[in-house]
Amino acid sequence: MIEETIIALSTPPGRGGLGIVRLSGKKAYSIAKKIFKPKNNSLKEIPPRCPVLGRIINPENGEPFEEAFVTYFPAPNSYTREDVIEISCHGSPVVLEEIIKLGIKYGARLAKPGEFTLRAYLNGRIDLIQAEAVNDLINAWTMDQAKISFSQLEGNLSKKINNLREKLITLLSNIEAIIEFPEEGVEISRSEINQEIKNIMKFIQPLIESFDYGVKLKEGVKVVITGKPNVGKSSLFNALLQRERAIVTPYPGTTRDYLQERITIDGISFILFDTAGIEDSTHPIEVEGIQRGRRLIDEADGVLLLFDLSEKESEEDFQLIEKVRDKNVIFVFNKMDLPVKIDKEIILKKINGYPWLEISAKEERNLEKLKKLIRKIFIPDEKKTEEIILSLRQKILLEKVKESLVGASKLLEEGYSEEYFMEEARKAADYLGELTGKIKIDEILNEIFNNFCIGK
Repeated sequence: MIEETIIALSTPPGRGGLGIVRLSGKKAYSIAKKIFKPKNNSLKEIPPRCPVLGRIINPENGEPFEEAFVTYFPAPNSYTREDVIEISCHGSPVVLEEIIKLGIKYGARLAKPGEFTLRAYLNGRIDLIQAEAVNDLINAWTMDQAKISFSQLEGNLSKKINNLREKLITLLSNIEAIIEFPEEGVEISRSEINQEIKNIMKFIQPLIESFDYGVKLKEGVKVVITGKPNVGKSSLFNALLQRERAIVTPYPGTTRDYLQERITIDGISFILFDTAGIEDSTHPIEVEGIQRGRRLIDEADGVLLLFDLSEKESEEDFQLIEKVRDKNVIFVFNKMDLPVKIDKEIILKKINGYPWLEISAKEERNLEKLKKLIRKIFIPDEKKTEEIILSLRQKILLEKVKESLVGASKLLEEGYSEEYFMEEARKAADYLGELTGKIKIDEILNEIFNNFCIGK
């Protein structure tokens, strides 16, 4: 597979000012020479790493159909460490499709999802953590996530993981030398070995704990807006989005199904859900909307429970408080722009120390305070390490590393011979090797790269 030359569109499909077609492999340069003619007729070869202006032609009749820049990156100084050609032209789907057809006709095949990055990994340009970071960077919702992904793409996490693995391998080598060649005089005590194991675990544990924070950065924090009908849920939804996404009327029950949109607060992506008002209903559509809202509350990272300051409190308000009491919840008193009829003190006694705030969604009063409260309550900034992991695969492997190291430490402390300890320590070293891809597992590679877009 890696011997074949591949081609794909590297910019998003659709019309645009610019489109890029990328080729990688042994035939990339020869294919480019067939379908591209420089405007400078004296230019016989395409120089490395220097964009050349010219025309894309159909070799069968010599007719040009597009003006383009072609850049040649010879192996090994390219993204894939193979010969790479990039054709930059107008973002016309018809033109781009024709270029790809010509590339296939003259020796390339259409690339699979993530195949360019897979080749970069297989050819040793990047490791598996860096490859995952490429996809995370492409799909980043916020700058915080993009910065973490870029740091991993630069190799910062990989260097630390490789360093830990090298320490383990050195430790294992020293122990094996003591066992096999006692006359050499290599000395290392059990307490020194155990301390080295615990030093490695000190780095591993915060990384594992960082995943919960990382997954919220990557996928977004789910926040459900709920409350009785007509308390202003849709108005708050629109106000936080700064656009009229939900229909707002003075009549209860306008929202029958949930709506969802993303917003960014202090570098964190939040997914807001505007739900149907929770009340008894016999209408099948309203019943389904209410049930969906309840399921969303169960799955949410945070809940905004709204009260209407301009209406008297009711038994339904108290029931709603009980329903969300075990959730991560902020109680929001809406419509502070209207005369107050609710007995807020009764509500505050019921919520008993939970965070709360008065707002006016209609007049957008205290919205910035609410955003800060959402950021503080629903995703506390508890980063305990410089590195944040975003991948479940990485978390699972780190947990296996920890489990093996804990087992190795326990065997040492209980007086078992070094052979038993070494077996567990080797497992940890292998799991660290899987993290960066030094130890390759085909099923894992397929799972990772199939999630990439074609052309990357």
